[in-house]
Amino acid sequence: MMNRRNLLKNGLLTLGGLGIAPHLMQGAFAATTLKVDAKNRLIYSPFMREHFLEESLTPPIIKAKLNANENPYGPPMSAQNAIKESVAGGNRYAWKEMSDLISKISKKEGVPVDHIMMGPGSSDLLEKVAIVLFMNGGNIVSADPTYMSLIRVAESVGAKWKAVPCKKDWSHDLKAMEAAIDKDTKLVYICNPNNPTGSLTSGKELIDFCSRVSEKVPIFIDEAYLELAAGQTESMVSLLSQKKNVIIARTFSKVMGMAGIRVGYIAALPSFLDSINKITRGGMGISLTSILGATAAIDDKEFQDMSIKLNAEAKEYVYGELTKMGYTYIPSYTNFILFPIKMNGKEMLKKMADKGVGVRSFDIQNQTYCRVSIGTMDEMKMFTKGFAELS
Repeated sequence: MMNRRNLLKNGLLTLGGLGIAPHLMQGAFAATTLKVDAKNRLIYSPFMREHFLEESLTPPIIKAKLNANENPYGPPMSAQNAIKESVAGGNRYAWKEMSDLISKISKKEGVPVDHIMMGPGSSDLLEKVAIVLFMNGGNIVSADPTYMSLIRVAESVGAKWKAVPCKKDWSHDLKAMEAAIDKDTKLVYICNPNNPTGSLTSGKELIDFCSRVSEKVPIFIDEAYLELAAGQTESMVSLLSQKKNVIIARTFSKVMGMAGIRVGYIAALPSFLDSINKITRGGMGISLTSILGATAAIDDKEFQDMSIKLNAEAKEYVYGELTKMGYTYIPSYTNFILFPIKMNGKEMLKKMADKGVGVRSFDIQNQTYCRVSIGTMDEMKMFTKGFAELS
């Protein structure tokens, strides 16, 4: 029997036995066994580790929850009202209402309805794609660091991950990613804007890459944060009209403020969606209330514009305060900021939690970073005040 110390030395102790912060066992990490290294950090990727806090019997009260990239202003009132009114119909299946929502999405994206598949959040669809494509092995090519949901599930069913380091400006190294593709590659995954870096890859370069490379292998483009890029890049959905084998994921969790309501979709060629439908019923996991909430939210341009505006204002405020404190940051096209810090990540998490602020901390290529989500202006002032007291 190996004791805890030896397990840690060998990176074999799973997070399930550590009583960690609950958010680390959800989302991108829920479907696979997690390991920690000898420094008690989550093994996130070849180039990245995450610090975490073990749960205590008396956990700190978090007043500013800035660790999950949520929209602090949602759900929009239009969605709340639609959900309230829909509850009485919860005894019925929602196929017609689903069809109506798909029609709205089809019009928004400029693709036929048979190019759309719904899911309870985009992560659910990322994971279904991983299961279908990699149940018989193969490899997946992506940037590192990036969002891990699709990759973790792909690995859990037998895939090999070919991680390609981001460029110095944190954009995707598309040239190196293309060179990494081989006969066993079944998918290229691109998150743009990227999580956890917040960085952006040029839309022009990405259009060229996807147009060419999708002739060899499917390309999955995760556009969860696209609206928050405020026009600085473009969706790859236009490539579907050229019959390119691309899969574009979108979500109602970010700009529409519905992370807990769980609605997302992918746009892809019908032939690709057919392969997913062989093992799952697209949209079956979404409730009537969620569907009608999303149907209202997609038309609520005023709320979306407000979210983008307030997110940008709070982000600029944090940029300024970090600069005053002597910190640099990665320019963000999302609702979070990643920046290098001058202290131990776990200690920083603990001290900020004690001040009522929840953030995330990563070690990327031996440099420690803080990732703070963008909340309300009051929450960001709480963050900068607390962080300044640590510096």
